Amino acid sequence: MAYYIGTKLIKAEPAVKDGKQGYNVQYSDGYISWSPKEVFEKAYLKVEDNPKLPSGISIGPRMVDDFIKETHIETLGQKTTLVRVTLVNGFEIIETSTCVDPENYSETIGAEICLEKIKDKIWYLLGFLLQTAYTGVV
Repeated sequence: MAYYIGTKLIKAEPAVKDGKQGYNVQYSDGYISWSPKEVFEKAYLKVEDNPKLPSGISIGPRMVDDFIKETHIETLGQKTTLVRVTLVNGFEIIETSTCVDPENYSETIGAEICLEKIKDKIWYLLGFLLQTAYTGVV
């Protein structure tokens, strides 16, 4: 048997079944099921409503921020900042920022620059994931 990965766009709401926390799930074809909370939250991200788009949904700044689990900042040499971010799924993104003159170096400013670049990448990756869930892979 082969391995597969996939994404789907679904509707869901919190629900209790047989005393257990979970979610009622509705798929695009109308099929309705129930999923235990732990299983559901491991597989699905809540997206933001956006009535201005044909899909009615989008990635928002809070999703991007919430996808960051840990941030590590360090200075390399006398003028370079390195930022390593671990995402909630364990994926890591690294960015660097450097200045010309060590006298002008600020780790705080370097970290801000790196974090903005990292957030742009997260937005891009979550957008890719949402596009796949919305339109499928074929």
